[in-house]
Amino acid sequence: MQETSARLLRLLTLLQVRRVWSGAQIADRLEVTTRTVRRDIDKLRSLGYPVTAIKGLGGGYSLGSGAHLPPLLLDDDEAVALAITLRTAAASGVTGIGEKALQALIKLEQVLPSRLRSRVGAVQLSIVQGPGRGATVDAELLTSIGAACRDHMRLRFEYRGVAGASSVRVTEPHELITWGSRWYLVAWDVDRQDWAAFQVDRIQLRDPAGPRFPPRKSPAVNAATHVARSIAQMWPDQAAIRAQSEASRRASRSRRTTQGARR
Repeated sequence: MQETSARLLRLLTLLQVRRVWSGAQIADRLEVTTRTVRRDIDKLRSLGYPVTAIKGLGGGYSLGSGAHLPPLLLDDDEAVALAITLRTAAASGVTGIGEKALQALIKLEQVLPSRLRSRVGAVQLSIVQGPGRGATVDAELLTSIGAACRDHMRLRFEYRGVAGASSVRVTEPHELITWGSRWYLVAWDVDRQDWAAFQVDRIQLRDPAGPRFPPRKSPAVNAATHVARSIAQMWPDQAAIRAQSEASRRASRSRRTTQGARR
């Protein structure tokens, strides 16, 4: 069984590196019969890989696109390149991309061998901050926090407040949210016994994550709304502005003119 699984992985690698392989070419590479190749192709199809058979001269087997995304097989260099790309995207601040890139990065780094993690970590990413953008966040920090949210692991960190004062917080992380160009962690503050939103670029993790905690019921409002309310509380002086359109001003002048004429 182990030999068959290893052969299927080798077959999948062949199909990913060339558009079309003949049955004889695959059999020669795998050192099996063409009958075994046909059986292995059927097994890949049963796992969700859309392998098509092309008839005629120059035909063979080809890995196409299907209705569902099957598992991908990456070599070491491809896995490192993908992880670095996802790190860049996660910290880019692009709306709708950062969250998904972070989720994919967490899944990938969970299965990366240690030798590949060290290669990814050796690449220092720097992002130039443009006008109007918030503070950039280290992708490794986002990955660590995201993994703690997924695995329900407590986080202990030093948090730098708006005024610059720091405090140590013990939290049960719930969800990462992007607001504008900033990242926020919505978490249950264990010491304060309340939900809180923490600006991620002000977080400095302390100690390994843990221990595990049972998932807590989310805030009364969703996490994104909780972040919005927390940000609003940072500006205690608020005002409501009423703007009058040009059409409204003309109508108002017309009513005053008509009332004056009646008098």
